[in-house]
Order: sequence, then structure tokens, then C-alpha cells
Amino acid sequence: MTRPEPAAAAARVRRGGAARRSGRRAEAWAALWLMLKGYRILGFRLRTRLGEIDLLALKGKVLAVVEVKSRTTLAAALEAVGPEQRERLRRAGESVLRSRPGLRGAAVRLDLVALAPGRWPRHRADAWNGG
Repeated sequence: MTRPEPAAAAARVRRGGAARRSGRRAEAWAALWLMLKGYRILGFRLRTRLGEIDLLALKGKVLAVVEVKSRTTLAAALEAVGPEQRERLRRAGESVLRSRPGLRGAAVRLDLVALAPGRWPRHRADAWNGG
């Protein structure tokens, strides 16, 4: 087995760090956008045994499990979340709902916030059910 060249490994580490920072910035912008729309943010990068939730937000009786994607278009952002990931997000949201008595009676919904350079964020409620 060959080891990667030190320069290539260092470049990969830099790209990974830049991607994490970019993702965190996108999540912060998405949270701000949702708060301006009246959502209360309950969690960032919430780890569950079923998967990670980028943002967990509440508005009325709707618990929004929000996936944040930074892409060039809304269509590309929607396509970036496959059926397996959507199901994992849905199960993670339902698990959070069961574990927090204060959320009893809320409905779980999968939302998307898409960000693109030079554009306002796009929030798509119930993103994969035509919402």
C-alpha cells in the first residue's frame, strides 16, 4: 500500500477544513434567515444516533429538521439530498421529538435552506413533498 504524498495530504486537510468552515457559515446564515421568518432555533449540528441534523427549528407546532446546502442552484441543493439521507433525517427528527417532552404534539417536517453565492437564502418548507 502506498502512502499519499505529504503535499497531497496537506492539501486534502486544507480543503476539508475550508469545507467545514464554509458549512458552518452556511448553517449560521440559514439559522438567521429562519429566525427572521419566525422560527426558534433549537439546535445546530445536532448529533443523534440516527444521524446529524444541521438545524432543528420550531415554528408553532412544526418541528423543522433543516438540511442546509450551499450550491449554485436550488435544484442542485434539492438533488444533493438523496432518499436514504432524507429517511435518516426523518427518523432522526422523530427520535428528537420522542426524547423532548416539550415538543409533544409537534409534527416533524423536512426543510431545506439552499444558499448560493451572491443570492439570498432560499427556504423550502417540506422540501421533498412539493412544499
